[in-house]
Amino acid sequence: MSRAAAIALAAALGLAACGAEPQKKTDTAETNQDAALTAKVKSALATDVGARAASNITVESNRGTVRLSGFVEDEEMANRALRAAQKVSGIQTLKNDLRIKSS
Repeated sequence: MSRAAAIALAAALGLAACGAEPQKKTDTAETNQDAALTAKVKSALATDVGARAASNITVESNRGTVRLSGFVEDEEMANRALRAAQKVSGIQTLKNDLRIKSS
C-alpha cells in the first residue's frame, strides 16, 4: 500500500469515527443529587427499620426516581421501609421492588 493510500485510509477511518454517536455524558450536579438522595434514603431506612434490615435493602436513585429492592423478613418490614423512604424530601417517584423472604 502506498503512503498516500495509507494516509487516505487513516483519514477516512477518522472521519467515520466522527460520525459515530457521542457517548452520553452525565451531568455532575445531577449525579451528586442522586448520590445525596440515595444517602438520605439509606439513612432513613437505617433509622426506621434498623441497620441490619437496611443492609439487605438496595437503594438506587436516578433523576429523582428512587428504587428500593432486596429482601426483607416480612410485610411489616417492607411497609416500614417504604414509609421511611417516603419521608425523604426530593423523591419524585418511589418504586418498591422489595421482596419478602420465603420461610
